[in-house]
Amino acid sequence: MAEDGTDNSQNPALNGASGPQAGLISQYVKDLSVENPNAPDSYQWPGQLSFDVQFRAESRQLNEEVHEMLCTYTIAAKAEQGTAYLVELAYGALVGLRGMDEEQTRRFLFADTPRMVFPNIRLILGNVIRDAGYPPLVLEPIDFAGLYDQQSQDPNFGAAMPPAEGNA
Repeated sequence: MAEDGTDNSQNPALNGASGPQAGLISQYVKDLSVENPNAPDSYQWPGQLSFDVQFRAESRQLNEEVHEMLCTYTIAAKAEQGTAYLVELAYGALVGLRGMDEEQTRRFLFADTPRMVFPNIRLILGNVIRDAGYPPLVLEPIDFAGLYDQQSQDPNFGAAMPPAEGNA
């Protein structure tokens, strides 16, 4: 309540909430797959493993102010003898956006959101790989803003995810 007794809580301009607003509503593991096809033999393989790390970000609008952002990481560890492990994590975030133009929305979804959820993703992947019997893989930080600036020139960049189907 204001000093004069009026309730300004429903007026964003008077409540200090004017202008663009963005934030994470929640984060969650949407899908996690771990394949350890050659265990326990792979634990004894000589030499170093080679790693292929892939990252993909997708977004879909759920309503006027909420988007689902999905960051998918695929990590394949291989040796001469074969695949040691394959891990895929689809990590979701619900993102609230208000008063942002299209470019601000895309930048927040594809640069800022992946940066904010990355520490949780790195922790989950490290733990899952450790639990599969291997030394945890520590992913190096990623320059998501740089990636966004580079890839946003592609006209297909940031295409919406297809609607979710079924209960996979």
